[in-house]
Amino acid sequence: MRYKRATEEGHDNKERWLLTYSDLITLLMIFFVVMYAISDTNTKKLAALAHSLTRALIGTQASGIFQGEGASVVPGIPEIGPAQGSTEAAPNEGEKGAASPSLDQVAQDLGKLVSASGLGQQITITQEERGVIVRMAETVLFPKGSAELTPQARELISKVGKMLAPLPNYLRIEGHTDNLPIYNVNFRTNWELAAARALTVLHVLVNESGISPERLSATSYGEFRPLVPNDSEENMARNRRVDIVILKENFNAVEPHQEAKQ
Repeated sequence: MRYKRATEEGHDNKERWLLTYSDLITLLMIFFVVMYAISDTNTKKLAALAHSLTRALIGTQASGIFQGEGASVVPGIPEIGPAQGSTEAAPNEGEKGAASPSLDQVAQDLGKLVSASGLGQQITITQEERGVIVRMAETVLFPKGSAELTPQARELISKVGKMLAPLPNYLRIEGHTDNLPIYNVNFRTNWELAAARALTVLHVLVNESGISPERLSATSYGEFRPLVPNDSEENMARNRRVDIVILKENFNAVEPHQEAKQ
């Protein structure tokens, strides 16, 4: 009887490992279920974050996340890698490169127009980082202390504007004076004189050249942006001017845009 009992107990011990095995399988299953649940939660949170960032940064609805191999997490914002940066230009650089030849041609055409008018000493065409500058001296535009254009100046500005009308670029009209205080019943300060002159040129561009008002702005710098020191009559004459600035397309982004149509 004692031998038989030992045999039965040994048989029970051999079957007991199945309980441990089933427990292990159960624990592994629970582990992977938990890991899957955590992974799914993180993906949803990341999708929500990408959606919020997209609306905040580029103002559009997010269409998805991880769409396609190598796609950006936030749609609309391209990934910049070494290969892409070395072979493809960024959007702004592409726009700048595409705009440069047309502005070069515009500068040449404006130079020919100025030369044909015989006003090469009073009007200069220069190119700066921000764009092409049509720099017009006071002597060819206005009587001293006045914001009334001469007939010759009005005709010339109208022709310049018609050359600029087909372009998509923004135009900024900038008025400048020398540092002599103004004594005039119409203008209390040089700020006001420069502003009135810039607006006069702007109105010609709109009314006679057909340029859209949405592309135009007028700025008065008064006496505070001189080209040269105001230490001689010649230098002061150079500082009394109106500039038409044809902004490069990549500088258009810094201009305020119309939010809604009226």
